[in-house]
Amino acid sequence: MPKKKKKKVRRFYDYSLLFTIIFLTVFGLVMIYSSSSYMAQINYKGNAGYFMTRQAMIALGGFFAMIVISGMDYHWYAKFTSLGLVVSWGLMIAVTLFGKEVNGKKRWLELGPASFQPTELVKIAVIVALAALITRIGRDVDRIAGVARAVLIAGPLAAIVAANNLSSGIIIVGIGFVMMFVASRKKLPYALCVLGAALMLVFAGPIGRGLTALKILKPYQLTRINVWLEPEAYPSTGGYQVLQGLYAIGSGGLFGKGLGESIQKLGFVPESQNDMIFAIICEELGLFGACLVIFLFVFMIYRFFLIASNAPDLFGALLVVGVMGHIAIQVILNIAVVTNTIPNTGITLPFISYGGTSVLFLMVEMGMVLSVSNQIKLEK
Repeated sequence: MPKKKKKKVRRFYDYSLLFTIIFLTVFGLVMIYSSSSYMAQINYKGNAGYFMTRQAMIALGGFFAMIVISGMDYHWYAKFTSLGLVVSWGLMIAVTLFGKEVNGKKRWLELGPASFQPTELVKIAVIVALAALITRIGRDVDRIAGVARAVLIAGPLAAIVAANNLSSGIIIVGIGFVMMFVASRKKLPYALCVLGAALMLVFAGPIGRGLTALKILKPYQLTRINVWLEPEAYPSTGGYQVLQGLYAIGSGGLFGKGLGESIQKLGFVPESQNDMIFAIICEELGLFGACLVIFLFVFMIYRFFLIASNAPDLFGALLVVGVMGHIAIQVILNIAVVTNTIPNTGITLPFISYGGTSVLFLMVEMGMVLSVSNQIKLEK
């Protein structure tokens, strides 16, 4: 009898996700140049491309790191779970004690001529640690003991991060929540948590005043809530950035004023290349451009979903779910802040806002996702 031919096995590599990452990064560089060129000329001796050049160099380095990581076996990451958590704690304690203070907050740690935000590394460490934990405990993820172990990993780290960077603390909690929700068979407790968060948003004013009286919230955090509720009452202080961002969004119309034609970036929107870059996108490219950006992020999340659904094992699926949760939460929070849907938390738009540390570690996360996709076998 003739021998049966073995099925040829080939690996899947998500080129759709890869091209989406490249497009968003290049688009981000264009928008960083457009939104920052005026202020860069004033502050950096006529160098209009100062911010774009710095971002491009780090993004290029991050891209090569992503390609290298994507070729690795993702199971290797689990071996460094404990080390990642220890390093995260060490860096967060170091930034609390010795961090560079900017606008009254210690978020940056200086290492010689370079500086970076350790919170970006903490997000990756939490994703890997929770993926490893949930894989190890299995069905215990539905029990109180299993949930408590997850909270002990993410909770204290989120708390120390939130002390100086509330938005990143919220994201870390959100990442853990999404990963636990996906892994759990009991969805009702998580749905009740979402309902509770929505109610807290509705009653943010009185809750904020009560927490400030108990000294749980700091006065500047209560001010952010008040600014969110009534930005026109603070036109020259806390509400200035919010109002200028809303002016930018409103003046963009359907198709915008044209690339590079923003008025609000001329010193009206502070640091327009950072947290408020979505407002400049709306002003220059209009509703059409804003919807296109949102569609690209939705498509990216869809690719994450497909990779997680077809991952070879639970650990790989949870790694992708963690990254998916990170990107989705950060995009939603940034757009919500810019449109004044939630209080200002100072959060960047992934791949598009200026921020070397952010784009570097985002590329590392994308490498992790692509490494999972590369382990998916396609039988022919």
